[in-house]
Amino acid sequence: MKSQDSTNLSDHQALEALRRQHQLILNAVGEGVYGLDLYGNVTFVNPAAAAMIDWEMEDLIGQSMHRVLHHSHDDGSPYPRENCPIYDVFQKGHTQRVTDEVFWRKDGTCFPVEYISTPMWDDAGRMIGAVVTFRDVSERKWAEAILQQTNEDLELKVQERTAELYTANQRLQELSNLKSRFVSMVCHEFRNPMNNIALSVSSLNRYDEQLSKDQKSQYLLDIKENVERMTQMIDDILVLGKLEAKRLSLNPEPLNLVDFCRNLLSELPSETGQLQFTGRHKPLIAKLDQTLLRSILTNILSNAVRYTPDRQPVCLSLFRHRDQAVFVVKDNGLGISPEDYPHLFEPFHRGKNVSNIPGTGLGLSIVKQFVDFQQGDIQVKSQLGEGTTFKVRLPLALRETHLA
Repeated sequence: MKSQDSTNLSDHQALEALRRQHQLILNAVGEGVYGLDLYGNVTFVNPAAAAMIDWEMEDLIGQSMHRVLHHSHDDGSPYPRENCPIYDVFQKGHTQRVTDEVFWRKDGTCFPVEYISTPMWDDAGRMIGAVVTFRDVSERKWAEAILQQTNEDLELKVQERTAELYTANQRLQELSNLKSRFVSMVCHEFRNPMNNIALSVSSLNRYDEQLSKDQKSQYLLDIKENVERMTQMIDDILVLGKLEAKRLSLNPEPLNLVDFCRNLLSELPSETGQLQFTGRHKPLIAKLDQTLLRSILTNILSNAVRYTPDRQPVCLSLFRHRDQAVFVVKDNGLGISPEDYPHLFEPFHRGKNVSNIPGTGLGLSIVKQFVDFQQGDIQVKSQLGEGTTFKVRLPLALRETHLA
């Protein structure tokens, strides 16, 4: 009898020692660990688990752990127990692992966790509950978010750099196309007047004695006009060069715009009465750059005359709108083709319907840049075959400045 009691005592002591050892191990584990019975109530919990959710260990025993720490999703919406993977082990009988959910603290805040729910079996193979092991992955999630943000920032920089390189490549292509058009224009536009000059000089030399005085004068006039044409092209190219190099100065001075417009029309070559001035009769004083204004109006008016057949009238009108002077040039000429609109102010671009009418395609490019330089704007309305209207708005007073 004494031997049997000793054996029972020894087994009890061994079992108690094993229990204490298991408790020490459980207490030492840094991850949260808790046990559930088949009803989902807590049977044991380690200090790490209680600390992570800010509960006392003894207060958790017997509670529904789902109601304590797993009742809601991270957005606050309810998390039904029947959808919880922790309790799936009771139906499926195998371990469930989750890496992207949250547990809730006693104060109503949540934190990201990953957890494993493992079924427990007795010696007879009957399921008696589950053990849940979880860890707070806030720092890992933070690091992942930082890494994700860094990757996104890097990707954005790569995209921006790629866009910059694409834009630069497009610009190089445009410059290459511009250069090709420039060479083509120069070769074509200079060859014609030079051929005309050469032909006139040859005729004067060969037929000097046969030509009348009027015929010789006409040849000399043709030479003069062709020289002026080439000079104008060179001047336009030099102006574009100054604009590109940002070396053009703005020199505003007081002008009576009514007198300026009337004088300008009298200076431009045209058929009698073709150029007409309408609008103001009273003086309109503005402080503008006279040279740039002359170039703007001369280019627009010359184009209007050049592309208006049958000596139809070209009208220049002037009026004031608030603190702006508004110049309107209207013709009844060829009009502008819709596909030419996007390129209207590009250097060396010429309309598809200009046929053999001479021109360099530089005038409107210079006009646009001169208007912008004087803080103005330009608008164009045109109907193919019916005519074009240019409207230029310039401030009545400019400050002296330079291209930056």
